[in-house]
Amino acid sequence: MIESHVPAPPGAPPSWRGPARLPVRQGTGRFLVLVCVFVCAACGLVYELELVALASYLMGDSVTQASVVLSVMVFAMGIGSLAAKRLRRLAAAGFAAIEVVLALVGGCSAMALYAAFAWTGDWGGLWADGPRVLIVAFSLAIGLLIGAEVPLLMELIQRVRRQEAGGAVADLFAADYVGALVGGLAFPFLLLPLLGQLTSSLLTGAVNVVTGGALVLGLFRRDLGRRARWTLVAAGIAVLGVLASAAVLVDDFERAARQAMYGDHVRVALRTGVQEIVLTGDTDGGPLGLYLDGRLRGGGPGARRYHEALVRPAMHGPHGRVLILGGGDGLAAREVLTRPGVQRLDLVELDARLLHLARTDPALARLNEHALGDPRVHVTVADAFDRLRDIPPAGYDVVIADLPDPGVTAGAKLYSQEFYGLARRALRPAGRLAVHAGPHSHAFWTVETTVRAAGLHTAAYRTNGDGEGDDDWGFVLATENRPPELRLNSGERELRGRTGGLRASTLVHPRY
Repeated sequence: MIESHVPAPPGAPPSWRGPARLPVRQGTGRFLVLVCVFVCAACGLVYELELVALASYLMGDSVTQASVVLSVMVFAMGIGSLAAKRLRRLAAAGFAAIEVVLALVGGCSAMALYAAFAWTGDWGGLWADGPRVLIVAFSLAIGLLIGAEVPLLMELIQRVRRQEAGGAVADLFAADYVGALVGGLAFPFLLLPLLGQLTSSLLTGAVNVVTGGALVLGLFRRDLGRRARWTLVAAGIAVLGVLASAAVLVDDFERAARQAMYGDHVRVALRTGVQEIVLTGDTDGGPLGLYLDGRLRGGGPGARRYHEALVRPAMHGPHGRVLILGGGDGLAAREVLTRPGVQRLDLVELDARLLHLARTDPALARLNEHALGDPRVHVTVADAFDRLRDIPPAGYDVVIADLPDPGVTAGAKLYSQEFYGLARRALRPAGRLAVHAGPHSHAFWTVETTVRAAGLHTAAYRTNGDGEGDDDWGFVLATENRPPELRLNSGERELRGRTGGLRASTLVHPRY
């Protein structure tokens, strides 16, 4: 054992009480502290990414959600570091307590947020900003706890063996940054696809509390009194019990939450590497609902208006060869194939499991009228941006971009000027490009402006729904040689369009 009653070296802070009495050699003890730093950093980044992913799923606009979560957490980490200065004299006990609380709050954060969203409806009224308030609250709490870890771990590493501050900081930050790298890569490539969002956060919490407890009880147990040690053991076991119980019940919880969000008739619910797919309704002709990342994309009169408004205006003119980017549900292909004269339809979809459902699920295949089985349809599983690079110039009369809403970080490149430039290259001289531009908001006109920046003439239009918001969509029709003639169904109340500037250019016809 290393004796603790030694004089403080010159320049040591008042809190320094000499080296800790360790059950291992100093070098081994120092290594174990750095391993703990590594694990804590990995867990902390997983918590951050969990919050970003959940915020994007619940509220969309992932760029904004990532900015809010990360900026609040970084700010809170600074406050937590300052607050932890008061715990330096009790570094071991303070660190153990922080790990217990962090494991509970961080581990349960995803489940708590998902439950709040599922069982409080649309967050209307006083809770109009409910999702953002809770996301910020969890980001603040987790950030405070993560920030408090660093000074306490610094104190513990100095308790193992006193060294010059610069060297200790370098060692600690190296372990911290490498741990953050591992956590950042493990979340999207390992935890999320294998365990899912909720189980990943619960497992991360368990790793957090076990690692913190093992370090303190294994290396620094003589810094704690008997009562403190037993309190730590009891608290750790209680938190592990909560996390384990939640993990056992996570499937039932997700099932109940989906029923609260989508109704009692959820038939298919799966998360692919691209999105979450939920199918509701029955297979014997009853109403069907197709939800992609929580947004209705098929089933019901509102969703049918979406595909009609996206496809049919673009089909006025030559349409022998058509390219659909996205549209793995087959519903845009259904609308294309209703027009006579279509010779070939190429469909590029990234999500192979959505394509499989569109072909094999009886209700969804009936809804898309078995469009993907038509001999004129040729399906490619690929990224739309990458596929456009390989398409020969002037190959299509019509290009239709049936893609996720703008504002989702993963699909940002699909709403870029470069993407529309590639789509323009794929068009024949009289060809037309139709783009889903999201709800009629700032994003709607941003998409229209970006399409114009790619050298195309545009006409922007929208569908007005019933006020619920699920069937309010914006679209852009674009051509290269002259402003497009926008023909719209009067029954859809598609009112506002523009060509170049802000003047209206909508032509309303009784039929498409």
